[in-house]
Amino acid sequence: MKCREGCGACCIAPSISSPIPGMPDGKPAGERCVQLSVDNLCNIFGRPERPPVCSGFAADVEVCGASSEEAIRLIGWWERMTAA
Repeated sequence: MKCREGCGACCIAPSISSPIPGMPDGKPAGERCVQLSVDNLCNIFGRPERPPVCSGFAADVEVCGASSEEAIRLIGWWERMTAA
C-alpha cells in the first residue's frame, strides 16, 4: 500500500517518543506534529532530522484503512493496544 498524500494520520494519531525538530520531547498521541503542514505533508520528509520512527513507517491497510479518518481511528486503536 502507498501512503495517501495529504493523509497525515501517522503524524497525528500515534505518540512519538523521539525528538522531532520543534518538539524536543516528542509528541503525545492525538497531537498534531509541528512538522505537519496545513496540507498534511511532512515538512522534514527525506531530511536527516526526521526521526527514524517516522522514516520507518510503512503504510499498511491494517493501520491505514481506506481513508484518512479511518487511519486516525485505527492508528489510535493500535496506540491504545500497545501502550505500556
